Amino acid sequence: QVQLVESGGGLVQPGGSLRLSCAASGRSFSTYGVAWHRQAPGKQRAFVAQITSGGITNYAIAVKGRFTISRDNGKNTVYLEMNSLKPEDTAVYYCNVYLAPFDYWGQGTQVTVSS
Repeated sequence: QVQLVESGGGLVQPGGSLRLSCAASGRSFSTYGVAWHRQAPGKQRAFVAQITSGGITNYAIAVKGRFTISRDNGKNTVYLEMNSLKPEDTAVYYCNVYLAPFDYWGQGTQVTVSS
């Protein structure tokens, strides 16, 4: 069993930055990978970034070079540093852990990029 709680969302101007956090509890955090997904209004949920238990990262093309995912195993937390934000980054951002056959999600945090 894994519980995930996202935080750090908010309203930011285009070109600005935000850092999202995903705090995990339950099963040993250092043993599994974590991903971020996002869902914009009227669109399907989409992959943003992931980090493996060993620290290997992967990004969606739309965010590569602007977003950085990292983890702090001592704090049971994964971060998503978002720079050069664009209006099209506006979405609810979700933290996700998949441990077959279970798929765990947080409640999401709203990110709005607008002037």
